[in-house]
Formats: sequence, C-alpha cells, structure tokens
Amino acid sequence: MEKLLLGKRIKEARNARHLTAKQLAELCHIDDTFLRQIEGGTKLPSLPVFTDLCNVLGVSPAYLLKDSLTKNEYAELGELSRLWEQAGPDKIEMATAMVRAALEHLK
Repeated sequence: MEKLLLGKRIKEARNARHLTAKQLAELCHIDDTFLRQIEGGTKLPSLPVFTDLCNVLGVSPAYLLKDSLTKNEYAELGELSRLWEQAGPDKIEMATAMVRAALEHLK
C-alpha cells in the first residue's frame, strides 16, 4: 500500500469537510500527531482507526485506497455511481429496469 497516497486522500477528505487535523483526530479518538503522520505518509492506521476515519469523513474505504486497489467490486460500484450521477431520470429508470431484469434472470 502506498502510504503517501493514502495519507494524501485522507487529508483531502478532511479538508473537504473543513476539519482541522486536531478535530479529526478527536473524532477518531487518536492523537493529532499520529493523524499528521498518517497524512504525511510515514504511518499507516490500524484497521479500527481506518474504519473510524472512513466513517467520520463520510468516505468509502475504496475511495481512500483507490490508488492501491486493483479492479474489484468496490471499484465497479464507484464506476456505476459516476455513471448514475451523469444519467437523467429517463436513463436511470431504464437502467434500473435492466438491472432488475438481469438479476431476476440470474435467480
């Protein structure tokens, strides 16, 4: 895992939520020095801390790890989400019907 890229994404998400490092650290119950080390790419968070960071920042693990992940179901969901956001109501209705039909066919 690329620690520097993970730290960069965490910092970007924190800044997007207008949180200081101290505020985020408090919300995640960690020391702000440790958070700065994570954001600086010198330390990796434990799984519980990583989960807290995702929850507090309102981001998916896939978002924070996307530079390190190969194609997987979360990456595919992200792509579907991007496509969904670009579609108009008529296309969303048609796509929903197609997905339902495909899933019913697979049962």
